[in-house]
Amino acid sequence: MADKIGIMGAGALGSYVGAFLTKQGEDVTFIDMWPEHVETMRKQGLRASGSQGDFTVPVKAMHLTDAQGINEPFDYAFVAMKSYDTEWATHFIRRYVKPTGFFISLQNCWNDPLIGSIVGPERELGCVASHIEVALWEPGHVIRGGEVGRDHGHVVFRLGEQSGMITRRAENVAKKLDGIDAAYATDNLWGERWSKLCQNGMGNAISAMSALGSQDMAKDPRCRLIRIQLAKEGAQVGLAMGLNVVDINGKPAQMWADADKGDVFEELDDFMSRRGGRVNWLASMAQDVKKGRHSEVDFMNGLICEKGREVGILTPFNDAIVEAMHSIDNGSIKPNPGTVDQIMRAAGR
Repeated sequence: MADKIGIMGAGALGSYVGAFLTKQGEDVTFIDMWPEHVETMRKQGLRASGSQGDFTVPVKAMHLTDAQGINEPFDYAFVAMKSYDTEWATHFIRRYVKPTGFFISLQNCWNDPLIGSIVGPERELGCVASHIEVALWEPGHVIRGGEVGRDHGHVVFRLGEQSGMITRRAENVAKKLDGIDAAYATDNLWGERWSKLCQNGMGNAISAMSALGSQDMAKDPRCRLIRIQLAKEGAQVGLAMGLNVVDINGKPAQMWADADKGDVFEELDDFMSRRGGRVNWLASMAQDVKKGRHSEVDFMNGLICEKGREVGILTPFNDAIVEAMHSIDNGSIKPNPGTVDQIMRAAGR
């Protein structure tokens, strides 16, 4: 029997996951704020293309103002909004989920505690989506980057309870997401989340402020240094918090934390020089900036800075990134490659 699923936020990741779940026979309803996207999905269906194939499925799509017409509540709902929209979006969708249902944070950053404070931590499930390149540049069409073919050599989705228990519902959702890409239920949500936070923190903002893609950054030794230092600070903070931080970008958290050691830095620098990908992909934050949207930097690098102060770890590169992104967000500077040198100077390099 198909699950009745709500997706609050049909952005790139929400659209991609929802398209596949619909294709697999689940009863999915998208709720989104972009009028053209909703109308295109209603009239033409939702197209997903890229490395995992190209298909179009008819979907249920609603504007926010249409949600009052939902008569049958969802079994569960994905919250797939930007971090700064998490609070109101969770309050909005909670009324349309069964009392026995639950809520899944399909987001970057550290939003599980906030969602749990609204619906109850026992009703929240975290979903970490690691190393998945998706973009939504036009209404009704979401694109997946990467190599063509199902096996990408890594697990994308990790489902975890705040309690650390592996539950049947986490396993059930993981099984459904495994039809998109490899997935599992984890007993280490916080360690998985922090690893993804570091992964995002070392790439998203520098791409957003410089307008450089993945291949550009891999070729630039300054970008590699900045990204290694961002990951170093994030790893040091997470480990000081006592988290079981899983591998960050395929390398142990302790290795990133030791990046100031010469031989370790050289190994990481060589590793990062080969991480440009098959296409010159813009990070999700860079996509947001290009669309004129506010960034998630305060919830990403800003959180690393905040937690760093709490545990006594200095975060000069993340501090510099946050300050620069604030200037991008308020329009005082435009994305350009010169911001790379700005970060180097601000961090004392």
